[in-house]
Amino acid sequence: MRAITMTQTGGPEVLQATDAPPPAPAPGEVLVRTHATGINFIEIYQRSGGYPVSLPFTPGSEASGVVEQLGEGVTTLKVGDRVTTCEATGTYAELFTVPADRAVVVPAEVDLDTAAALPLQGLTAHYLSTSVAHPGPGDTVLLHAGAGGVGLLLTQLLAARDVRVITTTSDDEKAALSRAAGAWQTIGYDGFSERVRELTDGDGVSVAYDGVGRATFDGSLAALAVRGTLVLFGAASGPVPPFDLQRLNAGGSLMVTRPSLGHFLRSADERAWRYRDLFAALSAGELDVRIGGRFPLAEAGAAHEALASRGTTGKLLLTP
Repeated sequence: MRAITMTQTGGPEVLQATDAPPPAPAPGEVLVRTHATGINFIEIYQRSGGYPVSLPFTPGSEASGVVEQLGEGVTTLKVGDRVTTCEATGTYAELFTVPADRAVVVPAEVDLDTAAALPLQGLTAHYLSTSVAHPGPGDTVLLHAGAGGVGLLLTQLLAARDVRVITTTSDDEKAALSRAAGAWQTIGYDGFSERVRELTDGDGVSVAYDGVGRATFDGSLAALAVRGTLVLFGAASGPVPPFDLQRLNAGGSLMVTRPSLGHFLRSADERAWRYRDLFAALSAGELDVRIGGRFPLAEAGAAHEALASRGTTGKLLLTP
């Protein structure tokens, strides 16, 4: 099979297309023929050496495809099932393996491109909107990178609950996409905390969702209302330096949390609930998954460059 293999860390050029033996499913796993693979920032961190991996290494955890082989003991899936996951290994390849209990059958009405683009960002948007913070009708929140993959989905989920969403975007085109997803207001990054105060009559927002990190963290704190919560769920601009916890008291008994997806997929029931909600919203036409670009498998390096540029909107896919 064809796969992307790293033998060293570095720039996008280390992502090399190679011929590799197909993986064999271990007990409890399934072998899936890849339809499309989702590209995520974690793979950029792995490729560059920011997150250590054992070399040689085939990146990727998110993909959709068709089950080709069952490992010993698998009874929940069958050969021919259309599945998706963001909990696999080595999905930058024509075939990958995944534990059967972490692959979900895709409803017939959902196409496999959408199914590949949905899991990581969709599940992230779901847990951010339902489990980490609980904004309700009439609440106002701040969401950075409103035209990104998570941003567009989270905006839709929040707006469906009558939450007023203020998003930051870097240009007019992205602002238009964010408004189409349901944003109440779109603003630029320069002076965003002051602008949030203006839009909320000086009160600030009940929740600030920040996936940017270092460049926006201080402003996100400054934009919070009394007893507001800052949800730091990413570090696209770099990690946030250590800070004085007394700032939370001075800002109005603020709260900060740093969640990650794995801690919100702790059981089969929790995983099924989140996917069920997302698939239901897709089927009802209440959730639109934007695919920002498709790259052939051999051009994985170019896909990484596109994602790192922050010039893309929605989800980038690799196709074998």
